Amino acid sequence: MLFFKSKKPVSPEKTSESQDNIDLQIMNKMNQEFAISLDLNETLNTALQVIIERLNAQAANIFLINNSTKKFECIASLNQDYLDEYQLDLKDGVMGKAAEQKKCIRVGDVRKDVREIAEFYFDLDNKTNFTTFSVLCSPLIAANDCIGVIHCLNKKTDDKLFIEDDRKLLELLSTPAALAIRNAKMASEMIEQNKMQKEVEIVGEIQKSLLSSNKKEPFPLAGINIPAKVISGDFYNFNDLGDGKYGFGVADVSGKGIKSSLLMSKASSLYSCLSKTNFSPASLLIQLNNEICETISRGMFVTMLIGLYDENTKELILANAGHEPPIILNDKDEFSNFNEAGPPLGIVKKTQYQEYKIKFEKSSMYIFTDGITEIKNPKGEELGSIGFQNYITKYKDKPNNERLQSIIDNVLNSKYLQKDDLTIVVLDA
Repeated sequence: MLFFKSKKPVSPEKTSESQDNIDLQIMNKMNQEFAISLDLNETLNTALQVIIERLNAQAANIFLINNSTKKFECIASLNQDYLDEYQLDLKDGVMGKAAEQKKCIRVGDVRKDVREIAEFYFDLDNKTNFTTFSVLCSPLIAANDCIGVIHCLNKKTDDKLFIEDDRKLLELLSTPAALAIRNAKMASEMIEQNKMQKEVEIVGEIQKSLLSSNKKEPFPLAGINIPAKVISGDFYNFNDLGDGKYGFGVADVSGKGIKSSLLMSKASSLYSCLSKTNFSPASLLIQLNNEICETISRGMFVTMLIGLYDENTKELILANAGHEPPIILNDKDEFSNFNEAGPPLGIVKKTQYQEYKIKFEKSSMYIFTDGITEIKNPKGEELGSIGFQNYITKYKDKPNNERLQSIIDNVLNSKYLQKDDLTIVVLDA
């Protein structure tokens, strides 16, 4: 078997640790509190309390979109009264613009803004006995859909005006809030449909919503996850970062059961937040490891591989925290592995992970969890790396998402007995 030779490590960029650590602690606190509550009202109030304290805002509220009435409905508010009495059009004020444009908007001074914005807030102030000076509004985006907005009013400073850094921070904090609200909403709807449904089934559905959805080719990434039971300890995520760059991550939590699934949910939520602003695979692993080490139970850990692919330069940057070495198939039907790796996440705090740059063209890379190679037939024989490679070769000409489904279907139809989660992500160049 041929092996890729890695170039020298690319040192991760040093980041300003003080404020970043504070905001990471806030996100970690949000994720921890969200994880133990599937109650929508509790989730909303927790989100508002954390956000209003961090932004030093006078008031804040959350409006969700009612898909039946096509209106904004205020379902949580701090320090601004009577909002629950009103339904607002989806085009009203800054909320309408934030939802339409799917980006966080700041109005530095309402009285100096365009007429329709000022008039909207003057009218709302009269109804709520409130005086608006400055506004931050961030859309709540979950699975690429806007489900509502977080609306913050008036900074607690002499001029009462928010600044650009406040807008960026709310945009960052709204990501875990949106996921938590969507998860709590889903849980509430499921419980209403079937009162006897087990909580573990709800967790399983929530976990599925955290995985990236496959897209039609020529999108270069696709993934598949088949849990052994209702809940999974595996996770994958990939994103189009623009300018021909794509980010991806695959993780596997040690152990099984509720405790492992909760750790997976925490790791995946942190990754989803941090990967939007940090594009260094090694730096991401360092941040994730430090956060997971704070609360992980003894004996548990997370293996994870993070990568960044640039289709313009045909280069891959990879960082591996104890995960299975990915399998690479080139255009000559030759297999190789990328074997560089550091320790799993959650073992040693302040571990300095390294990232490696390799040329990657006319090839496919398969990142997987050990469930696929360790699956056994009725004789107790594992599929192994060679067996997995045989299936890769057999279906290599299919579109990426069909290819993964064919591999899994044929493995299971060949009487291999699934006892662990099966997860594969493929990157085509």
